[in-house]
Amino acid sequence: MRAIAPPDALVLSSPPPLTQHPAAVYLTQVGLGSRRTMRQALDTIARLLTQNQADALTLDWSALRYPHTAAIRAILLETYAPTTANKMLCALRRTLKEAQRLGLLSADDYARATDLKAIPGSRLLRGRALSAQEMTALWSACAIDPTPAGRRDTALLAILRAGLRRSEVVSLDVADVNLSTGAVTIRAGKGCKDRITYLPPGAISAVRAWLELRDRSPGALLYPIHRSGRVIQRRLSDQAVLGMLQKRSAQADIAPVAPHDLRRTFITELLTAGVDLFTVQQLVGHASPVTTARYDRRGEAAKQRAVAIIEVPALDRHSSGKQ
Repeated sequence: MRAIAPPDALVLSSPPPLTQHPAAVYLTQVGLGSRRTMRQALDTIARLLTQNQADALTLDWSALRYPHTAAIRAILLETYAPTTANKMLCALRRTLKEAQRLGLLSADDYARATDLKAIPGSRLLRGRALSAQEMTALWSACAIDPTPAGRRDTALLAILRAGLRRSEVVSLDVADVNLSTGAVTIRAGKGCKDRITYLPPGAISAVRAWLELRDRSPGALLYPIHRSGRVIQRRLSDQAVLGMLQKRSAQADIAPVAPHDLRRTFITELLTAGVDLFTVQQLVGHASPVTTARYDRRGEAAKQRAVAIIEVPALDRHSSGKQ
């Protein structure tokens, strides 16, 4: 990567304590599910600015001025999809805001450096909603597995099917799930927000079956399973969730399924069933209904069905003329 400024000028010779470091302070305010993504965004920006000599924690964010940030915006515009580029710019702005709050950047320098227009453009919707046939095949791939992994994966799939993010699923403890009501308490979800959502009856049964194997002792709800079938008493990782879906998708002979595809499926099915957008937004923990609407995969057929309910009187061609 080419340097936008002399690399040495922006690299900290001795990084400050993390409590005084703008990037570190910003990242502590980001939910666990997004922290890795935003850290990667800041690392990328730091590398661009210093010809790979610095990362998020060794870049001197307080030295950035408008020429630096404008150049970064130009590179992001050429390199990334609009949504990704704007997310990276958000991380940049938030880090510079912390630099100002820490007294490392003046209000004027902060205002100029962050005076960046959002990157315009839109792309086709990412991901997909699974069909009923695909969901059935995926369930079957888990259910026919007689090993402990089969029971664990059925419970995991059932919880993902209820619209949770994979980071939220792996963060669940046994105490967070009420099997009597189906209520699931999600603590410090995206944006560090708590919320309560619910499992459908079939998902409650799947979780109950898993707990019969795992037992109901305190701790993480979902555990890894050793190849031997032994349950390992530690929290499941995000990557393990992705790996499970890749494995079960292949067994089900369907296109690869990402964890977020199940979230899209949940939202799409609720909207198709006539659940109002605000309720769906609350269930999935979106900050705005606009975000929830982006997950809607009902497509053109839904638009046609919606318009079909509008009644327009047919024109009587034989009664033309003045009355």
